[in-house]
Parts: sequence; structure tokens; C-alpha cells
Amino acid sequence: MTSSPHISEQPEPTGSAGQSDAPVIRVQNVYKVFGKRPERVVEKIKAGADRKDIGSEGVAAVIDASFEVKPGEIFVVMGLSGSGKSTLIRTLNALQPATSGTVEVMGQDLAQLSKNHLRDLRARHMSMVFQHFALLPHWTVLDNAAYGLEIQGYGRKERQEMAAQVLASVGLAGWERRYPSELSGGMQQRVGLARALASQTDVMLMDEAFSALDPLIRREMQEEMISLQRELHRTIVFITHDLNEAMYMGDRIAVMKEGRIVQIGTPEEILSVPANDYVASFTADVDRSRVLTAQSVMVPPAELSEAEITSFGRTHRSVKPGATLQEIVPVAVEADGPVAVEGEDHGKRVKVGYVRVSRLLEAMSPQRSETLSERLESAETTDPGDAPPDASVGRHAEQIDPSPAGDTDRHKTAGGDAL
Repeated sequence: MTSSPHISEQPEPTGSAGQSDAPVIRVQNVYKVFGKRPERVVEKIKAGADRKDIGSEGVAAVIDASFEVKPGEIFVVMGLSGSGKSTLIRTLNALQPATSGTVEVMGQDLAQLSKNHLRDLRARHMSMVFQHFALLPHWTVLDNAAYGLEIQGYGRKERQEMAAQVLASVGLAGWERRYPSELSGGMQQRVGLARALASQTDVMLMDEAFSALDPLIRREMQEEMISLQRELHRTIVFITHDLNEAMYMGDRIAVMKEGRIVQIGTPEEILSVPANDYVASFTADVDRSRVLTAQSVMVPPAELSEAEITSFGRTHRSVKPGATLQEIVPVAVEADGPVAVEGEDHGKRVKVGYVRVSRLLEAMSPQRSETLSERLESAETTDPGDAPPDASVGRHAEQIDPSPAGDTDRHKTAGGDAL
């Protein structure tokens, strides 16, 4: 693809999502206050005032937010309505400039950029996907998808060719000449996603992008996004109120409450070690089988008994460290003993641990554990031999492909003026 024409004399950003380990986005002590006296509100909060103590002076939507987003990362901001998450994402491209604090994108402090330079940064390096699609109703699907490229200065023929390729990648080949009113909600959101992807920006901001979709279509879009991310390695900030979606999509998650970030961590960290009761209340109903991985529940080889290791030797069943519990369950049903976890060391597969069935059961939620227990019991044979209880779960491994299950990284190896 031809590179984007140079729009202004602004130097290229010092960071790049594909060229450096430096954070693509750095947020330091950011406040966003709406009202008559925002600076005074910030001063009061810094002095110890609570959000509700401010009264009529203003509304503190974001309070003292600090985080970094790494190149190629899906960074999810999760919170209930009114938590400040949508305001926060709009400070990242200065659609709603921070009242106090610093927002840097690709090495540039947004507060120090002129209007033209800020517009240039948004057009060439940032794109946004909205909850309600924001498609131009009188433009075709192809022209909507090419909109960001038009802002960047591409000619009509070139931008339409580029947009057509991206539309095909999101399953809309053949719909280029249709109009948004002729598409379902899920298809319209695919156009919005294609528009952001076609712009080839380093950063994608996705504000409740899938929240308006029906559950089935929503899950399809989540899976589509993860699949595309494995190839594109974009830096994505994803806003959602749904913790299950956050757990599925995010490499890391920031949980917000009443304007503040109360915890940042990987999905496993948020689920296993919630920072407080507020976070714990969210994780109570999460399907742990989709989040926890072999790496988090395995034991090192030295902790297994000789009988357990001998039992494994008869089955040759293994998973990768990144395999979720959901992926391990069918392996455990068919395995004869603990399931091995295999990693790589200089290109060679090595056993880094084992997952015991008892540990697998403990890690699942109570409802899921009961279902898994029933499956495991139905797989037991009448000849458990001398193997320990964990080994007595099945004798059918020879019928199954022994290749390891689970990817070590589910996501990777998992605009304009508001495109």
C-alpha cells in the first residue's frame, strides 16, 4: 500500500506501535472536570475532597488516572455507567482535553500540540470506533470505509481499493455499493470497524463498540476483532461495561469506579487477585474457564509423584501454557492422569508443568465445577489401576491428536477528528 501523503510539517511522532517498546500511550495523573470552575475542583480533590463534596462547582468525570498502553496491546477500560470510562477515552485524542495531567500519544504531549498538529495526529495515527456506528447515511459502504483515507489525502481510486480490501477482511465483500440503511446492525458495525482499520492508524480507540449489538452478533464481532488483531498488531484501547467482554478481549484491564481507576492487571490477575470488594463483586459471576490458563493452575514437574508422571507417559496429552481451562477440559476428560503443559526452549518443546484434575476443578466456578465433575466421572473406566485419583479420568487418548492445545498468546502470539 502507498504511504499516506504528508499533511503538515509536524515531525513524525517519536514512538511507533511497531518499532519501539516505548508506550504508545502514556497517561499521567489525568483529571477531567466539567463545570464552571474545573481547575478549582481539581485542587479540592487533590486536597482530599470527595467527588460528591464538589457540589455545583463541577463534575469530576476522571480523577487522577495514570497508565501506559504498550505497542500492539488491547488495553480494556471497564466500568459501570458513570464511571468515567468514555470520558477517559476521549482525553486520549483530546476530543475532551484533560483538565489536569498529561496525555502523551506516540511521544507527543497532546496539550502542547497546535490545533493543526493535533488534527494531523488524529488523522494519521488514531482512529475511533463508536457504539452507534457514526456512518454517513448517504454514502455507500465503500465510501464510508474509505473516509479516514480521504481525510489523510488519498486519491479516490487508491482509497477505494484499500477500503475494499479491508471490507473483504471483515466479511463485507460484495456490499461495497450498498448504503448503511440496507445493512443490519452487525454489518453496520463491521463498516465502522473497517473504516478504522483501513485508515492504517497505529492506535484504535473503541468506545463500547459492540455494546449495541445482539449477544450472538456481539460475540462474533469479538472473535473477529481478536482474529484481526493477531495479524495487524494494532494498539487498541477498548471501552466496555461488560467484564466478560473485558476478560475475553483484553491483554490488560483497567477497572474504573466513580472516576478513578481502582485496579489494572491482566484478566487472570483481576480474576484471581481482585484489589478490593468492588472488583471482587464483578468477578463473582465471570466464567473462569475462559480466563484462567494452564500457566496459572499448573504445578512444576518436581511436585508430581512417580505414579502421576508414569500415568502421563501412557497418554501423551499436553497443552500450551496459554490454553484456557475451557480448552483443557476436553483434554482432561480423555487424558490418563495429569495433563502436561509444554512450552518452548530454543525451538524445542519442553514440559514446564502439569495440570492436575483436582486443581482444575478448584479453579473453576462452583457451577462449572459441577458440570466438569459429571463429565470426568462419566469418562472414568472400571480399571483405574494403581494410578492416583487424578489419573483416573479416561483411557482414550490414543484416539486423539496429541498436538498441544491452546495458544500462548490469544491475541498476538491476543480518526480523522473522530472517525
